[in-house]
Amino acid sequence: MGADLSRRLVPDELWELTAPLLPKFTSRPQGGGTAPVDERAVFTAVVYVLTSGCAWRFPPDSFGVSRATAHRRFTVWTEAGL
Repeated sequence: MGADLSRRLVPDELWELTAPLLPKFTSRPQGGGTAPVDERAVFTAVVYVLTSGCAWRFPPDSFGVSRATAHRRFTVWTEAGL
């Protein structure tokens, strides 16, 4: 399910249009926090939740990002007007 579903939800053409619009990850100056994650994987998890209607706590683990990270990035992207 993983790679095939990811490529169907976010084909290369869509990712090429979307990637430049996403705010860039910046680490905190004091250190700590979370490690950078694959932005395409996060975007794919967000697209899955929004298009499937599933709750934020139920996307498949195959996307490779935590549910909390996907929701947090969705919130940041929404606040940025995306």
